[in-house]
Amino acid sequence: MAEAVLSERSDPSPELQLRSLSIDPPLFLAPMAGLTHSALRQIIAGYGGVGLLSTEMLAARRLPTENPRLSPWIIRTDAERPMSWQLLISGVAEVRPAINALHRLGADAIDLNMGCPAPAVSRVGAGAKLMEHPDEVRRIVAEARCLTGLPLTAKIRLGNELDEGKLRAFCTMLQGEGIDLISVHARLNHESFARAPRWEWVGKIKQWVTIPVIVNGGVFSVEDARNCLQATGADGLMLGRGAVIRPWLFAEIAREIYGCPIEKPVVVLSELYQRFIDLLTELYLPERRLGRLKEFTHYFARNYQFGHLLASKVQSSLSVEEARARAADFFSRNPSLHE
Repeated sequence: MAEAVLSERSDPSPELQLRSLSIDPPLFLAPMAGLTHSALRQIIAGYGGVGLLSTEMLAARRLPTENPRLSPWIIRTDAERPMSWQLLISGVAEVRPAINALHRLGADAIDLNMGCPAPAVSRVGAGAKLMEHPDEVRRIVAEARCLTGLPLTAKIRLGNELDEGKLRAFCTMLQGEGIDLISVHARLNHESFARAPRWEWVGKIKQWVTIPVIVNGGVFSVEDARNCLQATGADGLMLGRGAVIRPWLFAEIAREIYGCPIEKPVVVLSELYQRFIDLLTELYLPERRLGRLKEFTHYFARNYQFGHLLASKVQSSLSVEEARARAADFFSRNPSLHE
C-alpha cells in the first residue's frame, strides 16, 4: 500500500509527506511539453512557493539513451529540487529501463502519465489511452512499484466520459497497486482548455481514496486557487498554464492561502522575460532555444492588454536575438501593471 500521509503543522501550511519526500507547501508544477524545462523551472523556483517541480513528459523508451548534459528534456540545475520526473509509458516492458535511468539521474519522485490526450500519444497507447486498459496499467504500476522506493504518482484525466463506477475502480486500483498520490486534470479526454474544469469530480475521487489527491486545471489566480480547494477538498494544487503566464503565482498562493513566509514578489515583466532568454542561451544548444521561447511567449504575453502583438512578433522571429530585440521594443511601448 502507499505510504503517503497529510500531516498538519502548527502553522497554516500543510506538509505533504510522500515516503521520504516532504512537499511543502502542497503546490505542484504540472508537466507541460515544451514548457516545463529548466529555464522556466528556475524562474518559478526563484520566486518561491512551489513544493514540487516537474519535467516535461519523458518518453520512457528514449530516456535511457538521453544525454543529461545536452538533452533539453532532462537538463537541470541543483536549484531545481525537489523535482518529479514524468514518464510517458505505453507498456510494461518500458518500465525497468526508464526507472533505472531515473535512479541514475537522481530523480526525487516519478510520475506516470495517464492523462495526455494528444493524438500522437494515444496512437502509441500511452497517456490518456492507458486509462482504457486498466489491466495493463495495473501491470505497469506493479512493476514500477517493485523497482523503486521513490514516491510514485499518477496523473490522470476523468476519462472518455463521465462514468463514476469506471473512474472509481481505476483510482482505487492505482492506490491498491502502490501509487502514492493521484493528480487529476479535471476534464474529460476530449475537452479543451476552453471548457471549465469539472472540479466537483475531483471531490468525488478525494472521497474514494485515502492517498492524497491533487487538482489540476483552471487556476490562474489566488482566488481561483481558493475556490478550487474549497470545491474539491483536494490535498493540494497543480498549476500548469497559470504558472507559465505568471511564474510568481506559486509564491502568491503559498503566501496568501498556506501562510508561507514569502515576501510579496516584485515582478518586472520585461526583466523576467529577458532572464528567460538568458537561461535558454545558457542551458541549450542554439537549435533548442527559439522554439522554447516561442512556446513560453504564447502564454506569457497574456500579461499585456496587447500581448498578441508581442506573441506575433516573437512567433515570426528567425532567431533568438531577433526575438529579444522585438520583445524589448514591445516592452518599451507597453509598460505593464506589474512593473
